[in-house]
Amino acid sequence: MLECIEKIFLYSNPFLSVEDFVWANDQQNYNASWGLLLVIGEESKHLDPALKNAYSNIPWRNIAGMRNFLAHNYRGIDYDLVYEVISTYLPNLKDVLINMIDQIEFDKELLKTALDSVYYRHIQYLRSKLND
Repeated sequence: MLECIEKIFLYSNPFLSVEDFVWANDQQNYNASWGLLLVIGEESKHLDPALKNAYSNIPWRNIAGMRNFLAHNYRGIDYDLVYEVISTYLPNLKDVLINMIDQIEFDKELLKTALDSVYYRHIQYLRSKLND
């Protein structure tokens, strides 16, 4: 989920308006971000319920619901809503996900292997979790 968020930030960052974001690069930036939001919604369904309860300020049901909306109602998607989710809600979700890592047991070798992969180059800040 963190890698998806970072990529969405990368794809949406240079744009100051919804219109610029949606129509840039023949909608490539928007479509990539849309697909990654879908992944975030799906992955949110697989988080430990106790972790989600500990962060009840995050609208987990809405995140999963947005995934369903994006997947099944793609012709009726509100561009403004997608842009608002990216600019307003993803920064907080990112912070919560980083905090969640401190509350779970994880295989540090597995994290190191993942971070050594080119795919996860946008979340190198998690290397600090290897030293904890």
